[in-house]
Amino acid sequence: MSDYKYMSGFGSHFSSEDPRYPNALPKAQNTPQKCPYGLYAEQLSGSAFTAPRKENVRTWFYRVHPSAKHLPFQPYMFNRYLTHDWDEQIPNPNQMRWKPFDIPIGEKKNFVKGLHTICGAGDIRSRHGLAIHVYLCNESMENAAFYNSDGDFLIVPQQGVLDITTEFGKIKVSPNEICVIPQGVRFAVNVSGPTRGYILEVYDNHFQLPDLGPIGANGLANPRDFETPVAWFEDRNVSGFEIISKFQGRLFVAKQNHSPFDVVAWHGNYVPYKYNLSKFMVINSVSYDHCDPSIFTVLTCPSLRYGTAIADFVIFPPRWSVQERTFRPPYYHRNCMSEFMGLILGKYEAKEDGFMPGGATLHSMMTPHGPDYTCFETASKAKLAPERVADGTQAFMFESALSMAVTQWGEKTCEKLDEKYYECWQALKNNFKLTN
Repeated sequence: MSDYKYMSGFGSHFSSEDPRYPNALPKAQNTPQKCPYGLYAEQLSGSAFTAPRKENVRTWFYRVHPSAKHLPFQPYMFNRYLTHDWDEQIPNPNQMRWKPFDIPIGEKKNFVKGLHTICGAGDIRSRHGLAIHVYLCNESMENAAFYNSDGDFLIVPQQGVLDITTEFGKIKVSPNEICVIPQGVRFAVNVSGPTRGYILEVYDNHFQLPDLGPIGANGLANPRDFETPVAWFEDRNVSGFEIISKFQGRLFVAKQNHSPFDVVAWHGNYVPYKYNLSKFMVINSVSYDHCDPSIFTVLTCPSLRYGTAIADFVIFPPRWSVQERTFRPPYYHRNCMSEFMGLILGKYEAKEDGFMPGGATLHSMMTPHGPDYTCFETASKAKLAPERVADGTQAFMFESALSMAVTQWGEKTCEKLDEKYYECWQALKNNFKLTN
């Protein structure tokens, strides 16, 4: 398949059959005594059976082999940088900035082997918290599939295209697009050359669209622009096919003699999906003052506390800036939330030097941050005519109500932490003047 096909909608109930085998979906029931074509019926539940209907998500698969057909899991020892140990390092409240993370050269690493945890919070066993990872790889996954028992993955490519095979079908995700792979969904990632990106993992809940409130019925990320793959399968016998599981923060592997991508048909509302960030409908001020970044929220994973998220995924896309009498860049700020930022392409408006594509920043709870000296001086004197902002740029933020700890790899081993980041604010002057 060169041109992948998708179904449109967010939170929809989809039905899909591989066109090579029409009528593979049972009619009027989920588990007939004998499924069409001799397939097995299998349910993937993303919520408790008794969850309220608006939160209840599940999918029925009709597959060549049930997922249970594999040998016992054993520890998978090929990645020591994927972790949920938030006590590796002494807490660090400083502003933190990472230079672009290195993609392997010479050494071959696939998506799973290239996962590196930067920071996170919470506890996987109690299903509360999040983790932020980067993937740094240069090789496709061959005869292997991965699934995450701990939570959902929101994947943000920065360099290189991800060609992802899932149990639901195939997804192709390029930089300036994202995809979400829900908890438990098996997938394999093919790449062609050096590949890098970011991952937001949430344990508590699934991602959803933010409420729009006074904005009304339309705006931000519109449901119709999310895309879910159509059914595609392979009936392939493979000796020693690896099923890699992330379970309670550790990796395990089981062998089986067939491909797990053998779902001929499926229906449900628990699905992987992709979204093109260029389709985001920006909402902003057309009078004065700089709005809070929450107006740029694409997806949110809510906590039990109303209006406070385990994690928000926020972007800063190209847009018009027209505010009058206003310092237009982001304001100086101390926040009760943790703010992790990444840069997909271009230059971020508040810090055009030092923050580079493939790098990151972390401003922890109540750690002050804001425009650097150059940005402040320029914006304070700029003529406030309508202007385009962030053309050729895409920055994003993972924001969380949890206080995140940085891993040993993030702070020490990766050797990308910019020890001079604090210097970008040191030239800010005392502009205070007494006026009559």
